[in-house]
Amino acid sequence: MFPSCPQPPDWSIDWASLDPLPWLQDMKGCPQNPDRHAEGDVWNHVHGVVDAMVALPAWRELPETERRILFLSALLHDVAKPACTRIEPDGRVSARGHSWRGAVRARGILWHLGVPFAEREHVCAIVRHHLVPFFLVDSANPRRLLIEVSQTAKCYLLTLMAEADVRGRICPDPQRMLEQIAKFREEAESVGCLHTAHVFSSAHERYLFFREPHRNWNESEPENFGSHVVMLSGLPGSGKDFWLEENLRDWPRVNLDDIRQELQVSGSDPQSMVLNRAREIALDHLLNRRDFIWNGPCLSRNIRNDCLRLFHGHDARTRIVYVEVPPQQLFQQNQQRRRRVPEKIIERMLDRWEVPDRTEAHEVEYVVSNGTTIVPAAS
Repeated sequence: MFPSCPQPPDWSIDWASLDPLPWLQDMKGCPQNPDRHAEGDVWNHVHGVVDAMVALPAWRELPETERRILFLSALLHDVAKPACTRIEPDGRVSARGHSWRGAVRARGILWHLGVPFAEREHVCAIVRHHLVPFFLVDSANPRRLLIEVSQTAKCYLLTLMAEADVRGRICPDPQRMLEQIAKFREEAESVGCLHTAHVFSSAHERYLFFREPHRNWNESEPENFGSHVVMLSGLPGSGKDFWLEENLRDWPRVNLDDIRQELQVSGSDPQSMVLNRAREIALDHLLNRRDFIWNGPCLSRNIRNDCLRLFHGHDARTRIVYVEVPPQQLFQQNQQRRRRVPEKIIERMLDRWEVPDRTEAHEVEYVVSNGTTIVPAAS
């Protein structure tokens, strides 16, 4: 069962049930720079942030679902700091990459805890972007960054996450940090994405906005596609093959499991030969303007992007279908597969598990648990 969110009238936090959680215990003794975090280790900071969040009047006024999303985000926002913390040669403490890695770790934790998909993904988006309000105004293109963030996280929730992050630490410049958050809010309001995702005129415009960042946006682009490509994404045993049989049985497939068997490569071996062969087959489909399916786990954004770059280079329209089931069901279904994947490999896959979002393709469809299509919270 996932952590219970404080409720009125007393808004008390049940630290006695929270502190024994392994991922909170990991934060004990994890150092931080004393000039930015004089309150102590990560465990102390997270306690302070959660306390500050629950005390915010703006948090208490939110609908219960959004309160729960922010409560979990506060608990998990620095969950990857123990794995990312390093002592630099000059003696300073750094935790570079902890936001991205924190989103990945939070996903695995919340999946095992049974947190509903849409809430979980919004928590992961807030964890991933929780530092953006502090550096947006100094970024190369604040508007573009805001539009990207708004596709998965509600920016007004990010402002509350950032405010709690400031109030849950001891540092020399809290007022300056609060002013940065205010500027983030003003910029999001001016772009029109404080409360909702930025809306594009079409799926193709959205796709090109993120696929071609240096494109001239004063020029319209015709939708002249060569092929339609459906990319399957999901953990082994989630039911991707079942979805294909039910929906696109007759489409040609680039199936990574079949290629592994053909090349006699196991799932634990290096996959470069498998991927090269898969790209050769996909290229033949693209050059002949045939619609086809790319069927593999495609769990990380980088892996998907390598494939999507190939499809984009041949004017394909791309659709990602992401399939997910609860942990117990997944491991049961994996045992029933003709080529089952060892559970220890699946658990390792969770370390690079990024659910696709709508910055990646023309269309992203989520088929979760019993086949119900669910759109993430920020959509």
